[in-house]
Amino acid sequence: MKRVLEIGVLLSRSGMYAALARSTRLGVLKGVEEVNADHALDVEFRVVERDPEGRLDRYAPLCREILRESAARHIFGCITSASRKEVIPELERFDGVLWYPVPYEGFEASERVAYTHSCPNQHLLPLLDWALPELGARAYLVGSNYIWGWEMAQIARERIAAAGGQVLGDRYLPIGDTELDHIIDDIRALKPSFVLNSLVGDSSYAFLGRLADLKREAAFAGSLTVLSCNFSESEIKAAGGAAEGLVAAGPWFEPAGGVGGSFHEMARQSVHELASLLHGRPGTEVLPLAELLETAIRAGHTSKLDPAHLHAVQPTIIARLENGRFREIKRLPARRADPYLTDRSQTARPELRLKVVS
Repeated sequence: MKRVLEIGVLLSRSGMYAALARSTRLGVLKGVEEVNADHALDVEFRVVERDPEGRLDRYAPLCREILRESAARHIFGCITSASRKEVIPELERFDGVLWYPVPYEGFEASERVAYTHSCPNQHLLPLLDWALPELGARAYLVGSNYIWGWEMAQIARERIAAAGGQVLGDRYLPIGDTELDHIIDDIRALKPSFVLNSLVGDSSYAFLGRLADLKREAAFAGSLTVLSCNFSESEIKAAGGAAEGLVAAGPWFEPAGGVGGSFHEMARQSVHELASLLHGRPGTEVLPLAELLETAIRAGHTSKLDPAHLHAVQPTIIARLENGRFREIKRLPARRADPYLTDRSQTARPELRLKVVS
């Protein structure tokens, strides 16, 4: 007989990045459906859900509510790094665990968080190592004005400089801001080889629309490539076709097209990972994550999570959006996450032949 366990879901169904959050939520619910239907597992999940509505001030109170008013110790959710950092103190206070199935900027290793998507040595650095010789050395960086945008730009600056390239501009917008004239004018004047877009939600869709208009100008002739580590299939419709040609990096893309993308898939896989860790081990749902993982590994369970820092081993896929779906350009084998970029074999100055653009 299955034992029934409550799990939390803390994802927005509205707000400025709702497309990503809805896709992630559907991935969690799909994983729950599959786990509950799997008779080989002795666990069944019941969802305790709260909707932050895309408002940063609601994440911590709703996380606290789940942990205090239900038996759930494991919560799936948060889309932005700002919301993740809001809930960590509540997880520490009430012995909870956050399963965070979206890409992030690194430089964190909370014992209360399972980082199940990718961090910069698995998405940004491989993407730049492909782009610099392929597209040229003149980069323009734009991001949302919070930790994701800041850290992505800092890491990109260091990688581009190490390769002998140049960052022409580095601009930020508040999440949801769509006032873009100054940035578009800057890009028009500077003519970068590529743009690294670390904007989130509505800001990103508006930016891609304005860039699509810019690329139709004679001076660009459609040649300006946009790079992203956080754009997925779930946002193609929201971008209204303006993302065509965008090159993204991530651990997974829809093999036959589709609308879920890696946020959906990593969320689904995260639910399965928790179920596998708890299977056959009654009472372990209340253990700290590292102890739960260690217990399962000793029993022969193989996990993608690294017990040293609770980040997932992930492959890197670089893909271009063509005719409404991502087409794979390059695939790198699964690699261990390095959230603090301490592995010099991955972060040393790359030997790149930069494309010269006249």
